[in-house]
Amino acid sequence: MTAPPPPRHPHPPSRAAHHATPGKDQIALLEPFERLGTDRIALVSTPEQADKACDALAAASAWGFDTESKPTFVQGEQSDGPHIVQLATLDTAWVFQLHDPGCRARVAELLALRGVTKAGFGLGDDTKRIQHKLGVQPADVLELNTVFRQRGYRKDMGVKGAVAVLFNRRFVKSKKAATSNWANARLTEAQLVYAANDAWAALRVFNALESSAAQRGTSAVGQTLSKQ
Repeated sequence: MTAPPPPRHPHPPSRAAHHATPGKDQIALLEPFERLGTDRIALVSTPEQADKACDALAAASAWGFDTESKPTFVQGEQSDGPHIVQLATLDTAWVFQLHDPGCRARVAELLALRGVTKAGFGLGDDTKRIQHKLGVQPADVLELNTVFRQRGYRKDMGVKGAVAVLFNRRFVKSKKAATSNWANARLTEAQLVYAANDAWAALRVFNALESSAAQRGTSAVGQTLSKQ
């Protein structure tokens, strides 16, 4: 009697299925993703304000994390950023300006804190600049693009693509705000909204990934973090 052929797997068991990253045209058709308003955004520029932010952030086990730097337009010009650091919980986002030495010191303490996941997109340059400017190695940083790659997304996944995949929504970003002067002593409302929501959306993505991993009985996000 001939033995039956071995079962065929639709995908190799050791590799994730490949998924397409949504394109700009696809994303443009989606409804806008919700965002934080100014009533849930705190600008932090003094040590006293930073102390209050630290107390509020201490209660969370994960933060959305991003930075912004003044753009450079001259070839060979070196950025002295970051000029602001954004940290977000699900309720509030804090936009830390780094002009004041005391405020910088508290931000450095927050970023070096172990046991709190700091989730974001494209954090390679951010962490290098933070090391140079603040003198600390950010701890427990989770590059969310790495998680998507492990799940089979071949192309880089930024916050826009991630929000489209997980929430079927369009994450709105202002090009004008993106290229604005983040080193200004007084930030505009548009800058605050832009910066805060980049960090907040990253945390929303992180939480959605954690929820889906828990449903599958895995801890993919935690494993990714442990390898950073």
